[in-house]
Amino acid sequence: MNAYSALLRRELTLALRSGGGAGLGLAFFLIVIMLIPFGVGPETPTLGLIAPGVLWVAALLACLLSLDRLFQQDAEDGTLDILALSPVPMEGLVMVKTLGHWLTTGVPLVIAAPVLGLTLNLAGPAYPWLVAALLVGTPALSALGAIGAALTVGVRRGGLLLSILVLPLYIPTLIFGAQVVSLAAKGLDPGIAMMLLTGTSLFAVAVSPFASAAALRVHLS
Repeated sequence: MNAYSALLRRELTLALRSGGGAGLGLAFFLIVIMLIPFGVGPETPTLGLIAPGVLWVAALLACLLSLDRLFQQDAEDGTLDILALSPVPMEGLVMVKTLGHWLTTGVPLVIAAPVLGLTLNLAGPAYPWLVAALLVGTPALSALGAIGAALTVGVRRGGLLLSILVLPLYIPTLIFGAQVVSLAAKGLDPGIAMMLLTGTSLFAVAVSPFASAAALRVHLS
Protein backbone atom coordinates (compact mmCIF):
# COMPACT_ATOMS: atom_id res chain seq x y z
CA MET A 1 0.00 0.00 0.00
CA ASN A 2 2.93 2.33 0.70
CA ALA A 3 4.17 1.78 -2.86
CA TYR A 4 0.79 2.78 -4.31
CA SER A 5 0.63 5.85 -2.07
CA ALA A 6 4.12 6.89 -3.12
CA LEU A 7 3.23 6.47 -6.79
CA LEU A 8 0.06 8.51 -6.37
CA ARG A 9 1.94 11.29 -4.57
CA ARG A 10 4.47 11.29 -7.41
CA GLU A 11 1.72 11.56 -10.04
CA LEU A 12 0.02 14.42 -8.20
CA THR A 13 3.31 16.26 -7.72
CA LEU A 14 4.23 15.95 -11.38
CA ALA A 15 0.77 17.08 -12.47
CA LEU A 16 0.61 20.05 -10.12
CA ARG A 17 4.08 21.40 -10.71
CA SER A 18 4.75 24.13 -13.29
CA GLY A 19 4.15 22.72 -16.75
CA GLY A 20 2.58 19.55 -15.39
CA GLY A 21 -0.68 20.16 -17.21
CA ALA A 22 -3.09 19.91 -14.25
CA GLY A 23 -4.48 23.40 -14.88
CA LEU A 24 -4.45 23.07 -18.66
CA GLY A 25 -7.70 21.10 -18.85
CA LEU A 26 -9.51 23.41 -16.45
CA ALA A 27 -8.32 26.51 -18.34
CA PHE A 28 -9.48 24.99 -21.64
CA PHE A 29 -12.85 24.11 -20.08
CA LEU A 30 -13.33 27.66 -18.81
CA ILE A 31 -12.36 29.26 -22.12
CA VAL A 32 -14.65 27.05 -24.23
CA ILE A 33 -17.68 27.64 -22.01
CA MET A 34 -17.06 31.38 -21.84
CA LEU A 35 -16.76 31.60 -25.64
CA ILE A 36 -20.02 29.79 -26.40
CA PRO A 37 -22.32 32.78 -25.63
CA PHE A 38 -20.25 34.95 -27.98
CA GLY A 39 -20.57 32.43 -30.81
CA VAL A 40 -24.18 31.33 -30.31
CA GLY A 41 -25.59 34.64 -29.15
CA PRO A 42 -27.01 35.93 -25.86
CA GLU A 43 -30.46 34.36 -26.27
CA THR A 44 -30.97 32.54 -22.97
CA PRO A 45 -33.44 29.90 -24.30
CA THR A 46 -30.93 28.79 -26.93
CA LEU A 47 -28.08 28.67 -24.44
CA GLY A 48 -30.16 26.67 -21.98
CA LEU A 49 -31.09 24.19 -24.70
CA ILE A 50 -27.51 23.45 -25.76
CA ALA A 51 -25.93 23.76 -22.29
CA PRO A 52 -25.90 20.01 -21.39
CA GLY A 53 -24.17 18.99 -24.60
CA VAL A 54 -21.74 21.91 -24.55
CA LEU A 55 -20.69 21.26 -20.96
CA TRP A 56 -20.04 17.60 -21.65
CA VAL A 57 -18.19 18.14 -24.93
CA ALA A 58 -15.99 20.76 -23.27
CA ALA A 59 -15.27 18.43 -20.34
CA LEU A 60 -14.44 15.59 -22.72
CA LEU A 61 -11.97 17.69 -24.71
CA ALA A 62 -10.46 19.10 -21.52
CA CYS A 63 -9.73 15.57 -20.27
CA LEU A 64 -8.21 14.71 -23.63
CA LEU A 65 -5.63 17.52 -23.48
CA SER A 66 -3.41 16.03 -20.79
CA LEU A 67 -3.64 12.37 -21.75
CA ASP A 68 -0.42 12.37 -23.78
CA ARG A 69 1.50 13.09 -20.54
CA LEU A 70 0.13 9.97 -18.85
CA PHE A 71 2.89 7.55 -19.95
CA GLN A 72 4.90 9.42 -22.59
CA GLN A 73 7.13 11.40 -20.25
CA ASP A 74 7.96 8.33 -18.15
CA ALA A 75 8.74 6.37 -21.32
CA GLU A 76 11.09 9.06 -22.61
CA ASP A 77 13.17 9.42 -19.43
CA GLY A 78 13.32 5.70 -18.64
CA THR A 79 11.10 5.86 -15.55
CA LEU A 80 8.58 3.50 -17.13
CA ASP A 81 11.23 0.77 -17.44
CA ILE A 82 12.15 1.18 -13.78
CA LEU A 83 8.51 1.11 -12.69
CA ALA A 84 7.98 -2.05 -14.73
CA LEU A 85 10.64 -3.77 -12.59
CA SER A 86 9.09 -2.61 -9.29
CA PRO A 87 6.89 -4.85 -7.11
CA VAL A 88 3.83 -2.94 -8.26
CA PRO A 89 2.15 -4.81 -11.16
CA MET A 90 1.65 -2.93 -14.39
CA GLU A 91 -2.12 -2.98 -13.88
CA GLY A 92 -1.66 -1.29 -10.52
CA LEU A 93 0.60 1.33 -12.08
CA VAL A 94 -2.06 2.10 -14.69
CA MET A 95 -4.73 2.40 -11.99
CA VAL A 96 -2.61 4.85 -9.99
CA LYS A 97 -1.82 6.97 -13.04
CA THR A 98 -5.48 6.98 -14.09
CA LEU A 99 -6.53 8.01 -10.59
CA GLY A 100 -3.94 10.79 -10.59
CA HIS A 101 -5.20 12.05 -13.95
CA TRP A 102 -8.80 12.05 -12.70
CA LEU A 103 -7.95 13.85 -9.45
CA THR A 104 -6.05 16.61 -11.24
CA THR A 105 -8.27 16.91 -14.34
CA GLY A 106 -11.69 15.39 -13.75
CA VAL A 107 -12.36 16.65 -10.23
CA PRO A 108 -11.63 20.33 -11.06
CA LEU A 109 -14.08 20.05 -13.97
CA VAL A 110 -16.76 18.67 -11.64
CA ILE A 111 -16.24 21.61 -9.28
CA ALA A 112 -16.20 24.26 -12.01
CA ALA A 113 -19.12 22.95 -14.08
CA PRO A 114 -22.00 24.27 -11.92
CA VAL A 115 -20.53 27.78 -11.93
CA LEU A 116 -20.09 27.70 -15.69
CA GLY A 117 -23.60 26.30 -16.08
CA LEU A 118 -24.84 29.72 -14.99
CA THR A 119 -23.09 31.23 -18.01
CA LEU A 120 -25.07 28.92 -20.29
CA ASN A 121 -28.39 29.48 -18.47
CA LEU A 122 -28.66 25.83 -17.45
CA ALA A 123 -32.03 25.06 -15.84
CA GLY A 124 -31.99 24.94 -12.04
CA PRO A 125 -33.07 21.29 -11.57
CA ALA A 126 -30.17 20.12 -13.75
CA TYR A 127 -27.33 21.34 -11.51
CA PRO A 128 -27.28 18.42 -9.03
CA TRP A 129 -27.50 15.98 -11.91
CA LEU A 130 -24.73 17.79 -13.78
CA VAL A 131 -22.40 17.35 -10.82
CA ALA A 132 -23.45 13.71 -10.32
CA ALA A 133 -23.09 12.86 -14.02
CA LEU A 134 -19.62 14.41 -14.27
CA LEU A 135 -18.56 12.76 -11.01
CA VAL A 136 -19.62 9.38 -12.38
CA GLY A 137 -18.62 9.90 -16.01
CA THR A 138 -15.22 11.61 -15.82
CA PRO A 139 -13.49 8.47 -14.41
CA ALA A 140 -14.49 6.73 -17.65
CA LEU A 141 -12.84 9.53 -19.64
CA SER A 142 -9.58 9.08 -17.72
CA ALA A 143 -9.75 5.27 -17.89
CA LEU A 144 -10.46 5.11 -21.63
CA GLY A 145 -7.86 7.79 -22.21
CA ALA A 146 -5.28 5.63 -20.43
CA ILE A 147 -5.85 2.90 -23.03
CA GLY A 148 -5.18 5.34 -25.86
CA ALA A 149 -2.15 6.79 -24.07
CA ALA A 150 -0.71 3.30 -23.57
CA LEU A 151 -1.25 2.39 -27.22
CA THR A 152 0.52 5.51 -28.46
CA VAL A 153 3.38 5.59 -25.94
CA GLY A 154 6.69 5.84 -27.74
CA VAL A 155 5.07 7.25 -30.88
CA ARG A 156 6.58 10.59 -31.84
CA ARG A 157 3.96 13.33 -31.87
CA GLY A 158 1.30 10.79 -30.99
CA GLY A 159 -1.16 13.39 -29.71
CA LEU A 160 -3.25 13.39 -32.89
CA LEU A 161 -3.25 9.60 -33.08
CA LEU A 162 -4.27 9.48 -29.41
CA SER A 163 -7.23 11.75 -30.11
CA ILE A 164 -8.35 9.63 -33.07
CA LEU A 165 -8.17 6.46 -30.97
CA VAL A 166 -9.87 7.81 -27.86
CA LEU A 167 -12.64 10.05 -29.18
CA PRO A 168 -14.77 7.18 -30.58
CA LEU A 169 -14.48 5.41 -27.20
CA TYR A 170 -15.80 8.53 -25.48
CA ILE A 171 -19.07 8.60 -27.46
CA PRO A 172 -21.21 6.42 -25.11
CA THR A 173 -20.08 8.39 -22.06
CA LEU A 174 -20.82 11.65 -23.87
CA ILE A 175 -24.28 10.53 -24.97
CA PHE A 176 -25.40 9.21 -21.59
CA GLY A 177 -23.81 12.07 -19.63
CA ALA A 178 -25.40 14.78 -21.75
CA GLN A 179 -28.73 12.91 -21.69
CA VAL A 180 -28.74 12.87 -17.86
CA VAL A 181 -28.34 16.65 -17.71
CA SER A 182 -30.74 17.31 -20.58
CA LEU A 183 -33.54 15.20 -19.08
CA ALA A 184 -33.06 16.84 -15.68
CA ALA A 185 -33.19 20.29 -17.28
CA LYS A 186 -36.55 19.39 -18.86
CA GLY A 187 -37.95 18.15 -15.57
CA LEU A 188 -37.91 14.49 -16.66
CA ASP A 189 -36.49 11.51 -14.79
CA PRO A 190 -32.81 10.97 -15.74
CA GLY A 191 -32.51 7.76 -13.71
CA ILE A 192 -32.17 5.34 -16.63
CA ALA A 193 -29.59 7.51 -18.40
CA MET A 194 -27.68 7.79 -15.11
CA MET A 195 -27.64 4.02 -14.70
CA LEU A 196 -26.34 3.60 -18.25
CA LEU A 197 -23.64 6.19 -17.58
CA THR A 198 -22.68 4.42 -14.35
CA GLY A 199 -22.48 1.06 -16.13
CA THR A 200 -20.34 2.54 -18.89
CA SER A 201 -18.00 4.12 -16.38
CA LEU A 202 -17.66 0.95 -14.29
CA PHE A 203 -16.92 -1.10 -17.41
CA ALA A 204 -14.26 1.37 -18.57
CA VAL A 205 -12.59 1.51 -15.15
CA ALA A 206 -12.59 -2.29 -14.91
CA VAL A 207 -11.18 -2.94 -18.40
CA SER A 208 -8.69 -0.08 -18.66
CA PRO A 209 -5.92 -1.39 -16.33
CA PHE A 210 -5.67 -4.71 -18.17
CA ALA A 211 -5.87 -3.27 -21.69
CA SER A 212 -3.43 -0.46 -20.90
CA ALA A 213 -0.99 -2.79 -19.12
CA ALA A 214 -1.00 -5.16 -22.10
CA ALA A 215 -0.19 -2.28 -24.46
CA LEU A 216 2.62 -1.06 -22.19
CA ARG A 217 4.14 -4.54 -21.99
CA VAL A 218 4.22 -4.67 -25.78
CA HIS A 219 6.04 -1.34 -25.83
CA LEU A 220 8.57 -2.46 -23.21
CA SER A 221 9.24 -5.85 -24.78
